[in-house]
Amino acid sequence: MTDFTTYMCQANLIGGAWTGADSGKTIDVTNPATGEVIGTVPNCGADETNRAIAAAAKAFKSFSKTDLLYRVKLLQDLHDALMDNQKSLALLLTTEQGKPLFEAMGEVAISAAYIRWYAEEIRRAKGEIVPAPSAGRQLLVTRHPVGVVAAITPWNFPSSMLARKLGPALAAGCSVVAKPATATPYSGLAWGKLCEEVGYPAGVVNILTGSARAIGGAIMESPDVRKVTFTGSTEIGKQLIRQSADTVKKVSMELGGNAPFIVFDDADLDAAIEGAMIAKFRNMGQTCVCTNRFYVQAGIHDAFVAKLKEAVAALKVGNGAEDGVQQGPMIDMGAVEKVEEFIADATKKGASIVEGGKRHGNGGTYFEPTVVTGATADMQFATEEIFGPLAAVFKFDEEAEAIEAANATDFGLAAYAYTRDVGRVFRLNDALEYGLIGINAGLITTVEAPFGGLKESGMGKEGGSQGLDDYLETKYVCVAGLGS
Repeated sequence: MTDFTTYMCQANLIGGAWTGADSGKTIDVTNPATGEVIGTVPNCGADETNRAIAAAAKAFKSFSKTDLLYRVKLLQDLHDALMDNQKSLALLLTTEQGKPLFEAMGEVAISAAYIRWYAEEIRRAKGEIVPAPSAGRQLLVTRHPVGVVAAITPWNFPSSMLARKLGPALAAGCSVVAKPATATPYSGLAWGKLCEEVGYPAGVVNILTGSARAIGGAIMESPDVRKVTFTGSTEIGKQLIRQSADTVKKVSMELGGNAPFIVFDDADLDAAIEGAMIAKFRNMGQTCVCTNRFYVQAGIHDAFVAKLKEAVAALKVGNGAEDGVQQGPMIDMGAVEKVEEFIADATKKGASIVEGGKRHGNGGTYFEPTVVTGATADMQFATEEIFGPLAAVFKFDEEAEAIEAANATDFGLAAYAYTRDVGRVFRLNDALEYGLIGINAGLITTVEAPFGGLKESGMGKEGGSQGLDDYLETKYVCVAGLGS
């Protein structure tokens, strides 16, 4: 088996040095598939964070002035380093997070793709010459790196979420202080070692683990941190937005979701089932763009449920490192109990369990992939994010009814719909209040397109040409006295 310990760093990278917490305290990291402790990471706090910020601020002064082609070459080398070590990085990710190895391989690949994209996109980050209203002047609009960037990332995609933040930051000439999730720190720390290996100067990339409250507090208080990028819960995102006010930081927030998946009578049923399995059960349903609510039109409802039940029953559950496994464990027992709470609430209010519905025989945090029918708007999962392998199926009659139900949430990240009616496609694009919409597709994230939500699902975009915007400041300069 591939050795995943090569990039399993059990120290933090601060100012070019690998170090522990000042207190000597550590945090255990557990494999959710086995319950075994696989290692420890430093339990750092505000003091270590302030040193990391100081190191990043010092490094920014020189790194921000480096040649564009120098930064492009570093990103290209970082892309190659990721792909050269794809298998060991993927196995490390699976070991700490639980997702099947084939999904982890895909995550490392798209992480590398984001890095390559920004190596290319930074060369197109153009300024502008504005026509002057009077003779003898030139009006110039120029773009400059924003400064020290703090990146806070979640446990469900511990590699790709950091790639979407590191890529544009490093491309623009910013330095970074990153805090990966405590549950899955190794995939984040691996980026520090990779950046070091390809030649990033000391202090440009700093990665530390520990208390979210203490590290986050120091980041938000520091005037040296000019930009904060966060992926995580809406609750924490709102706190960070409030805290950003005192130093007027730029913020980008990729927050919670409550994705509807609408299947119309005219849909290709087999394609809809294929898309449903990806959109619902990828990473055991633990993604912000996972389907939360299936709205299926009455004419196709029963056939859809029958096929969905069959597909879900066929999923192989087990340790993600083993061949053929399609569903690994959930991240922790709290996640399991939350799914159980949703199921209990739904069945109490009249829903029926047609597949799964309970903890898996493997024990631990394994849970049976589940399908529930008879879902209604008064059930918890109609408005709360599930974040687990539970498919809730609602029945509807008319298009307008489905759109109204789909939009009846504070969130607006991702939505999906299956239909062969071209006119309906454009009506859905206008009517659905979501930042990402997949029509006849259950997996739509790609580096070339902007990723980000509407309403309480966040602000700012990652990926696409728009993904650079929050890492660049715009300046206007008026040059006068140019007349003869």
